[in-house]
Amino acid sequence: MFAYGTETCAPANMVTGPGNIWVAAAKRYFTGRIGIDTEAGPTEIAVLADDTADPAHVASDLISQAEHDPLAAAVLVTDSVALADAVAKELGPQVAATKHVEDRILPALKGRQSAIVLVDGLEEGLRVVDAYGAEHLEIQTADADAVAERVRNAGAIFVGPWAPVSLGDYCAGSNHVLPTGGCACHSSGLSVQSFLRGIHIVDYTREALADVAHHVVTLAEAEDLPAHGAAVKARFGWKVPGQ
Repeated sequence: MFAYGTETCAPANMVTGPGNIWVAAAKRYFTGRIGIDTEAGPTEIAVLADDTADPAHVASDLISQAEHDPLAAAVLVTDSVALADAVAKELGPQVAATKHVEDRILPALKGRQSAIVLVDGLEEGLRVVDAYGAEHLEIQTADADAVAERVRNAGAIFVGPWAPVSLGDYCAGSNHVLPTGGCACHSSGLSVQSFLRGIHIVDYTREALADVAHHVVTLAEAEDLPAHGAAVKARFGWKVPGQ
């Protein structure tokens, strides 16, 4: 209906927002006919943590994203074996105490999309999370502010122990529609910018065109598109092929 319109509803120019796998498939199918924000989902959380992190916090945050969908990704990246072991130990009782265990949480946590990744240090951890480009990235390290500033690829970054992803979901004001599947390397979350279109305007004087005309002609001829250059030559009485 949005893509083609109905007898009483004109087609939409753009469709945005989250949805299940059918919504994502429809967005991909109609891309080109209408604009979309992103093919959002399944949801992802990555936690970059060191030995200063509280394992109970980390475990609860991983579970909170696994609660969404059996395909949800929950990834811990850490250089601390002790933290990795403590988080794995915390997961058991916390999972047992919550809802949606068999249909969502356990399949998500046990799926190939979820893991505890051990790295040699913070530098390697940053390379891993940048390569992953998670939808939600938590930084639970010493000097978390400085570490967060070095991240290049993430949909949204949650800094420190008091900024869980669920805060962004419901209260903090960050958008809930964020790039997934590694798309954070080239895309941003839904915002006002998603609904704005830029129209390029070119307005030259005769003198300004004359100043760059030789560049246009040279490039046009290098591309074997002589009529492009001729369109400039004609404005100055330069010799045009065929005349």
